Amino acid sequence: MSNDTKTTNDQSQQISDAPLQPSQINRRKFVGMAAASAAAFTIVPRHVLGRGHTAPSDKITLAYIGIGTQGIRELLPLLQNDQIQVVAVCDPNKDAVGYKDWGPKGSLNDIRKTVKDPNWASGGDNTVPGGRDNGKSIVDTFYTNVHPDWKMKGCTAYEDPRELLAKEQGVDAVKIMTPDHLHGVLAMAAIKRGKHVLMHKPLSNRLLEGKKVIAACKQSKSITHLIPWDSNGSMDTVMSWINAGHIGTLTEVHNWTNRPVWPQYPMKPAEEPVPAGLNWDLWIGPEEMRPYSSQYTNMVFRGWYDFGGGSMADMGHYSLWTVFNALQLTAPHTVMPHLSHVIAMADNKVTPYQIKNDFSFPFASTVRFKYPANGNRGPVDLCWYDGGMQPPVPQELMAANKELPTEGMMFVGTNGIILAGFNVQSPMIVSGPKAGTQAPKTADGNQVAQTSAALPLFVNACKTGQQYPGSFPEAEHLTEAVNLYAASLRSGQLLKYDAATMQITNVPSANKYLDRGYRAGWDIASI
Repeated sequence: MSNDTKTTNDQSQQISDAPLQPSQINRRKFVGMAAASAAAFTIVPRHVLGRGHTAPSDKITLAYIGIGTQGIRELLPLLQNDQIQVVAVCDPNKDAVGYKDWGPKGSLNDIRKTVKDPNWASGGDNTVPGGRDNGKSIVDTFYTNVHPDWKMKGCTAYEDPRELLAKEQGVDAVKIMTPDHLHGVLAMAAIKRGKHVLMHKPLSNRLLEGKKVIAACKQSKSITHLIPWDSNGSMDTVMSWINAGHIGTLTEVHNWTNRPVWPQYPMKPAEEPVPAGLNWDLWIGPEEMRPYSSQYTNMVFRGWYDFGGGSMADMGHYSLWTVFNALQLTAPHTVMPHLSHVIAMADNKVTPYQIKNDFSFPFASTVRFKYPANGNRGPVDLCWYDGGMQPPVPQELMAANKELPTEGMMFVGTNGIILAGFNVQSPMIVSGPKAGTQAPKTADGNQVAQTSAALPLFVNACKTGQQYPGSFPEAEHLTEAVNLYAASLRSGQLLKYDAATMQITNVPSANKYLDRGYRAGWDIASI
C-alpha cells in the first residue's frame, strides 16, 4: 500500500468489485448453496435427456479409486449421501497390511459406526484398515445394513484403475484418492471418458501435466472438483481492510505451516520385500521403477518429489486458494528457495559432506514467489514456510510478549500488518494506525466450509451439467505455484519463470522437474 490513499482505494475498489470468487464463500454461504442445490433437483425422465445424460431423479454412480486411510475417511460420508451410489472400488493393495494412520483405532471405529456393524474387522495385520478388499467390504456392508431396499448386488473391486475405467463404462463419476503422482494421469483418463471427477490435492505433482489436465477440462463437459476448495476460508474481511487502506499498500503475504508431520527421509531407502497382495508396479504407475520400500508408501509418499508434492501441496491448497482468487495472483516470475540440508560422514568417518538430494523434500524450507502487478494491484511477494520456519514476529507482538501461532497467515503492507489463522480465520490488524481492529463476529464463527456440505453441490452439478466452484481450471495458478515450489527446492536455485512458454529461463536444467518421463501404459497423452 502506498502513502497515496486515493491510489490504494482505487486499487482496492478494483479488486473488491470483481465477481465473488469460489474461495471467498464463507461457511454460511457455502451451506446455503448446498441446501439450494438439494432443493433444485427436477424430476426428468432419462429418455427426455437423451443418451449419455443422467436424469436428475437418478443416483450418481461412482467409482472410488484409492482405498488408503484418507480414502476410507472420505468414503464414509460419501456413502451416506443417498444421491450417490458407489459401484466400484480400486487399489493396487489387496489387504489391510502395512497401513499407517494418525491414531490406532479412529478409522476402525468410524467404519463400524457408518456401516452399522460393531464387529466389522479389517483383517490383514489387524492394525489399520486399508486396501481394496476393505473398500469393497465397507461399501457392501453399508448398503446391506443401511439400504437393503436398494438391493445392491455388491460393488466390484479392481486392482488396476485403467481396467476399472475400461470395464465400468456406465459409471457417472470417479473419486481419486491416490498418492499425488497418479492424480494427473487418472484424472485425464477419466475426463477423456466423459466421467465427472472428484479429486484431492494436488491436481498434479508436475506442472506441465497439471496444465494438460486443465486444458482437457476446458474442452470437456465433465464436472471436476478439487476437494480442498471445500475447506477454504473467506478473504472478505481481509480484503475490506486492504481496500480501505488500513495497512497501506499490500506488499507481502506470508503463510506458514507445521508440516511435515510425517517422517521425512534424507536418503534413499533400502530395498524391502514387496508385501503380499501389493502390486508394486501399479503403485509406481507413471514413475520410474525402483525397489519397493515401505518408506515410499502410505502417508509418507508426500515427502518424495516423485510421489508427492511436499508440504505446500499438502496444505497450501487449503490456505492459499482463497488468497490467489482475492488478490488475482496469476503466475510468478521469480521463485526463491531457502531450504535445510543434511550433512553425513564419508566412508572413512572423518570427512563430513552435504548429501546431494533431489529425491526428497527438505526437513524445512521457505520459498518466496514474486508476482507481478495485476490491474491496479501492485507487485506482491508470497512467502511460504514449512518445517517450523516462520516470518519475523511483528514488533507489536514482541512488545506484548507474544509469538506467532504454530500455523498462520500474515498480510504485510507499507503501513500495517494483518495477522490471521492458517485459513485466514479470525483476522486482526496487529500493526499500524488501525492496530487492534478485529474481524466482526459472524453467526458461523467465520469458519470454513466442510466437505460434507460440498457433496450435494457435486451431485447437483453432475445432474444439471452446471459446473460449480472449485473446478480444476480454477486451481490453475495454485497448481503452478506448488509445482514451482517443488522445482525450486529440487534445484536449490533461484528460478525465473516465463508463464507464456511454461519454461524456467535462467536454469534450463530445472525444466526437467516440470514434467515426468512416463512409463509405457501410463503416458498422459494416450492413457
